[in-house]
Amino acid sequence: MNILIEILGWIGSVLIVGSYALNITGRLASTSKIYVLANIIGGLFFVVNTYFHQAYPSMFVNIIWVIIAIVMLSKKDRQKGK
Repeated sequence: MNILIEILGWIGSVLIVGSYALNITGRLASTSKIYVLANIIGGLFFVVNTYFHQAYPSMFVNIIWVIIAIVMLSKKDRQKGK
């Protein structure tokens, strides 16, 4: 189980930092679905990892990170439907 939690943490970090790097270099828009999904999945993986390690302040930040990304995604989907 420990190794799975660590793998999730590393995948989460690659997703968030990777999408951020692609964003600041102009290769991926912050409004793109891929960017937002990478942040949601990466954030969720971080929540699992930080919960396991009892790093509750980091877990809180990542929960907020995921909520922001979900709101962004739902807002984008609503605008698409108009």
